[in-house]
Amino acid sequence: MPLSSRSTVRRRTLTTTGATAVLALALSACGSSAGDHSMPGMDHGVTTAGSSPSNPTPSTAGGMEGMPGMNADDGLAAEKNGYRLEAEPAALPADRPTPFRFTVVGPDGKPVTDFAVEQTKTMHFYAVRSDLTGYQHLHPTMAADGTWTADLAALQPGSWRLYASFTPAGGPGKGSDLVLSRTVTVPGQVVDTPLPAASGSATADGYTVTIQGDPMAGMAHPLTATITRDGRPVTDLQPYLGTYAHISAFHEGDQAFAHLHPETRAAGGDHGGPALTFHAELSRPGNWRTFIQFQTAGQLHTAAVTLHVG
Repeated sequence: MPLSSRSTVRRRTLTTTGATAVLALALSACGSSAGDHSMPGMDHGVTTAGSSPSNPTPSTAGGMEGMPGMNADDGLAAEKNGYRLEAEPAALPADRPTPFRFTVVGPDGKPVTDFAVEQTKTMHFYAVRSDLTGYQHLHPTMAADGTWTADLAALQPGSWRLYASFTPAGGPGKGSDLVLSRTVTVPGQVVDTPLPAASGSATADGYTVTIQGDPMAGMAHPLTATITRDGRPVTDLQPYLGTYAHISAFHEGDQAFAHLHPETRAAGGDHGGPALTFHAELSRPGNWRTFIQFQTAGQLHTAAVTLHVG
């Protein structure tokens, strides 16, 4: 997911009908292998009318009646533009690390093995439970035959959606940003956790992230994320996936996906912050759970905030 100085920022996100929103965010581009973590304190179960990889939750490809702005860019489809996300298990074990293997099959029916680099990685992989907890952002490895392996941290019982975000480097989809997803079930006793209320800031590891901006439905709007620690501006953010921050967001109820793109590259070495601008385009009204990742002193931090879009 390219960043910054692009005058045209890719839109893989979802439309939103108007709104005022203030979120708490913090920076960096999609997680790196050294910083791929599940988010502590976010492992609460949730029940959902689950679907399996062979029976994914209905996608919004082509739109859905009565829901303005819904489209295939929301990441809820297992197949788009001839590309298909294939994976075997419909269930994964609870409470222990688990490798998840999958393949991206192209329009020719063969596994895709040629991917473009986006934000320093060829594949970005996300996992989130249906109550928008337990967030993980990983960068899988690919075998020569096109099989990817994502090493998931321990999952709590519930319904999980797994997203693969990539750009084919060749073929009919060359240069097109795609997000495909499937759901899996983690068996066990599920504990439903209410989504935290909308807030303009969040804290993680002693850092406070404050967001200002007014994203509107289906329109590109800037958001500014400011990071402080003990009330003082943070100016030692380190480059993370080519920028100083990464933000991904998931819509309450259907888990629609959005990636918020940073507007500037990490050209200043370990001197990023305190304020960073992001390009935001969200597709639905309601609550979005946003996860902000940024790095200082070699440590990846993840803050989460609920953003309400009217």
